[in-house]
Amino acid sequence: MNHSLQMSKMDTRFTLRFMAKKEGQLLREALQEWRISKRALTAIKFDGGLLTVNGIERNVRYALQVDDCVEVMFPPEEKSEGLTIEYGDLAIVYEDDTILVLNKPAHQSTIPSREHPTNSIANLVCGYFEQQGIASTAHIVTRLDRDTSGLLCIAKHAHIHHLTGLAQRNGEISRQYEAIVQGHVHQDRQSIVAPIGRKETSIIEREVREDGQYAHTDVTVIKRFYLGAEPMTHVGLKLHTGRTHQIRVHMSSLGHPLVGDELYGGSRLHMDRQALHCVSLNMRHPLTCEHLQFTSMLNEDMQNLLKGSSD
Repeated sequence: MNHSLQMSKMDTRFTLRFMAKKEGQLLREALQEWRISKRALTAIKFDGGLLTVNGIERNVRYALQVDDCVEVMFPPEEKSEGLTIEYGDLAIVYEDDTILVLNKPAHQSTIPSREHPTNSIANLVCGYFEQQGIASTAHIVTRLDRDTSGLLCIAKHAHIHHLTGLAQRNGEISRQYEAIVQGHVHQDRQSIVAPIGRKETSIIEREVREDGQYAHTDVTVIKRFYLGAEPMTHVGLKLHTGRTHQIRVHMSSLGHPLVGDELYGGSRLHMDRQALHCVSLNMRHPLTCEHLQFTSMLNEDMQNLLKGSSD
């Protein structure tokens, strides 16, 4: 796909540039091939965006010639309603004009909730964008539970969020986690394929249930150990789907809840949160298709738990 990104300090609107490759192709058809969504085209038409061919404004019925330069200027975005702009530290692992990859600490929400309306990653990202002069809001690509630490990805624009959403649905974004669970997991490798749905008696909890959504987790034992007399297992996990609380529910269903995960049967004797960390994120760049891989070391609390272990 032959395109480039143009960002001007004088104009914070997100602009993409493409080169036409098919003689006589309608601009509308080319935009579809370039994965510009109908929703984005509507916003461009009515909310201050612009379509130009060789610097001249055109509508979607314009017939392109080979090597025409098409510029798609998206309208400025406004932050999501109810999302307060806040300022604070973000552990930035990677950043370019399209995405932001962060290392999220434990005990911090990805998005604000009724119980935790402030200091979420989304609040702080909005503040960061404002400081950087980026006319956008926080588009969460890979979300983590409040007490889960590690890597998460944020798109800097709705169109990039659209592209990463397509990539997720096609299985092109891969996340690896590590967890410490209670008991000794006997199988060295196993796949858990079990549907997950909301528990009828709770608005928060999920459970494995026949009428739930398809969910698939791969589990690999890294180390079986004891903490005192307590058997535990350090496991690696790969998500093939992204259901709410997926790892926590699947491991609990095996009889091995995560250490610290009281909601799903774990004990908080050794940790005050579920022992779960996103250690690896693999994806293709939404525009260049370059392979990107990011890694993150376990949080100190999980490292300390492993240091106190014995075989």
